[in-house]
Amino acid sequence: MLTTLAVLIGLSGLVPAARAGGDEVDVTLVLAVDTSRSMDFEEIGIQREGYVEALKHKEFIDAVKGGLTGRIAISYFEWAGYVVQDSVIDWQVIETEEDAIAFAGKLEARPIATQRRTSISTAIAQGASMIVSSPFLSRRQVIDVSGDGPNNSGNPVTPTRDKAVEAGMIINGLAIMLRPSDAPNGLDKYYEDCVIGGPGAFVLPVRKIEDFAVAVRRKLVLEISGLSTPATVQKTAGAPPATDCLIGEKQWRDMFDR
Repeated sequence: MLTTLAVLIGLSGLVPAARAGGDEVDVTLVLAVDTSRSMDFEEIGIQREGYVEALKHKEFIDAVKGGLTGRIAISYFEWAGYVVQDSVIDWQVIETEEDAIAFAGKLEARPIATQRRTSISTAIAQGASMIVSSPFLSRRQVIDVSGDGPNNSGNPVTPTRDKAVEAGMIINGLAIMLRPSDAPNGLDKYYEDCVIGGPGAFVLPVRKIEDFAVAVRRKLVLEISGLSTPATVQKTAGAPPATDCLIGEKQWRDMFDR
């Protein structure tokens, strides 16, 4: 499996295998889930339960069935300062309730663990390479990033984001704001300016544990249906970032320069 966006960028002729006659789906969707140590085991457990519950929910399944083909392709991985390789759940077509429950079961069976640092750029690169190497043809390709802090490891996030968007992908975000983050103007604003991108890209903030499951479900339904998101923080085309997108890297460096 390709693991870096550098491969995607360097091989300009690389296209999804589906363009040679693979399966057609409405959306190829990668769930990229933060398991960095800034989140405790309770929060990661609630995050996991939120995704499992959302995937089994009737609203999610109805959104899948409501598309032109009535099917999507979905994959999943966890990340912190790097991609957790044994967390990768490869592509699965969701067409029926049984398909959704089976995928949720794979996710539910994963052990809960945390890792060091936060590399959103690595998460985007992994998601992009998984989409490029997928066997599906879709109208929309979406990388769904959830996280609770700014990028502080690996490559800067904005150039990686921009390359994925140039390749036709959409990056949406779930900003986990259960406790104060290192983003001075709020993590949702950081995600808006530095992480999300593509047509209709959006970020949903989660400020209370009890809101997590509903936010995940809402995000998945919006991504599958392609509906607009008037009540969320949405990317403004052409707007210059008001956020220092290197704030995480600078804070990490300052911590060790003291």
